[in-house]
Amino acid sequence: MTPAPLAARLSNPSGPLFFPVTAYGPDGSVDLEVYRAHVRRGVENGAAAVFACCGTGEFHALTPEEFEACVRAAVEATGGRVPVVAGAGYGTALAVRYARVAEAAGADGLLAMPPYLVVAGQEGLLRHYREMAAATALPVIVYQRDNAVFTPETVVALARTDGIIGFKDGLGDLDLMQRVVSAVRTEVPGDFLYFNGLPTAEQTQLAYRAIGVPLYSSAVFCFVPEIALAFHQALRTGDESTAHRLLDGFYRPFVELRAQGRGYAVSLVKAGVRLRGLDVGEVRSPLHEPTEDHVKQLAELIDRGYALLEDDK
Repeated sequence: MTPAPLAARLSNPSGPLFFPVTAYGPDGSVDLEVYRAHVRRGVENGAAAVFACCGTGEFHALTPEEFEACVRAAVEATGGRVPVVAGAGYGTALAVRYARVAEAAGADGLLAMPPYLVVAGQEGLLRHYREMAAATALPVIVYQRDNAVFTPETVVALARTDGIIGFKDGLGDLDLMQRVVSAVRTEVPGDFLYFNGLPTAEQTQLAYRAIGVPLYSSAVFCFVPEIALAFHQALRTGDESTAHRLLDGFYRPFVELRAQGRGYAVSLVKAGVRLRGLDVGEVRSPLHEPTEDHVKQLAELIDRGYALLEDDK
């Protein structure tokens, strides 16, 4: 674990929040050597934190043993330079198990994924995340998406819960998020953290910043870190010209390409990592690989994105 409190280290990150893919070898097993190399590259390229075994890292596809090995490998690869946050989810019993495994592996915090499949009421969701938070000493970030959607009142209760330090939104309802931010600001003054967790979050981050959500996940940092860094820096310095140029020339076309296939929020990112020279293998089922034509379009888009950086020099 890194020594400084996680909330303090995430509150004003110096670079993007890195969500590495999980590397698989030719036989389909986890390749920890390549995974460590991927994590090290991200840290060396300016990542402010590593979120291991989360959505982009195919949390759903990993066994508990693979999960522990990957979290431990991420902790080793970062060497304490940046915090490591691990995914944890499924039903309450398994979520608690994954949380404890992550703690034992040296993680600095948890990203609490939605419960498996069920559509629960607010009371049940609150109990689920409170049990997760109580299971370890690790700080928890609650992830809103799919079947885990919260009222502002429930988020206020989460913010009052010991161990829960933040809220990540993957739903995309800006009206709801504005009411969440306002309610917590009114009822629980403090430094509760908010994250934009939509796929390719850069595409919507200008809007999220405007309602009080300053942090965001960056999946494209996995394969185009210089572009992700340039966008992050543009946001930090108020350089709207650069932000708009990257949005128009790279991020919007990438989002449109990503929309061409289900699961491309993961598999297209993994294809991008391979295109940049690191063989992290293919995605595991039930996800599938992008088509050959879509990978070709991605390669062209990567070149276009780097050309935009050259134009700025």
